[in-house]
Amino acid sequence: MSRRARFASTLGGVIEHYLALKEALGRRYAIERAVLQSLDAFLAGSHAERADLIAETFAGWCSTLQHLTTGVRRNRMRIARALCLYRRRTEPDCFVPDPGLFPAPHQPGRPYIFTEAEIGRLLHATRTLERTTRSPLRPEIFHLAIVLLYTTGLRRGELLRMTAGDYDPHEHTLLVRASKFHKSRYLPLSSDGVLEVESYLRARRARHLPTSAETPLLWNGYAGGRGYTAVGLGHGLRIVLKVSDIRTPQGRHPRLHDFRHTFAVHALVRWYRAGADVQAKLPLLATYLGHVSVVSTQYYLHFIEPLTSLASTRFAQHYAGLVTPLAEHPGGD
Repeated sequence: MSRRARFASTLGGVIEHYLALKEALGRRYAIERAVLQSLDAFLAGSHAERADLIAETFAGWCSTLQHLTTGVRRNRMRIARALCLYRRRTEPDCFVPDPGLFPAPHQPGRPYIFTEAEIGRLLHATRTLERTTRSPLRPEIFHLAIVLLYTTGLRRGELLRMTAGDYDPHEHTLLVRASKFHKSRYLPLSSDGVLEVESYLRARRARHLPTSAETPLLWNGYAGGRGYTAVGLGHGLRIVLKVSDIRTPQGRHPRLHDFRHTFAVHALVRWYRAGADVQAKLPLLATYLGHVSVVSTQYYLHFIEPLTSLASTRFAQHYAGLVTPLAEHPGGD
């Protein structure tokens, strides 16, 4: 069955042309295709013959999304609106949803920035992890995971997909294969990162565990040998965080993604302290993190301590002489 046959509503042709255009531009659009298939099925199953996408049918479709979180609902409604904007190029009078009526945007949680001392406590706590028959190197695996997350800013999925062959012992680099933005990249490792990877691989060889290039870097013996899953990695890290007694100001354990925030913020801190041109170095950080632009990188550079003090000090050093204090008003407080 062709893709076109899966769209049965009056919008079927528009949806197919829209998706074909986006995919021809190199976008995967798998999520968008699934969302628009849902919209198409709703319209095709409507009691109204040849139901079009208008305010009433759009509201009806949105009502089927109530079981989802507000962020997911908003994103699906945004996908439908993008289709409508595309349709309006040839049908100026077509319905376009008002984004002002969408659920409020999700407010991302404030990132937790680990201190160097806390990273040390986490590494020490990995020794408490129990070895199992299927994961005989569990302490070493989580020690390696924390080192790589902290020193490279890897995304969770990037780390979990990594194989032993992605480490180049001659160039001291890690290959990150086609990640979030469909780009592969090589990451040069710090000296600590190199020592950690090589120590871990030696431990695998010493226990006669698989070390071929295609085996997962974070290997365990489940199902005959496979990589750690996101659930398994998260479970182990929560144990380490609990043992280390590290919590956010709200009393929760930090998220795995906070290691990525920490990497980015600490890189910025080092540049500030070294007197470097931070703005000129942002493209380097963006490349290392695997971002398509500096705009994506700026999401990680929240104006928080110690960045606040460092940025203020830098500003004062360069521009304090240009700032004139406000004159006091006679008789004022």
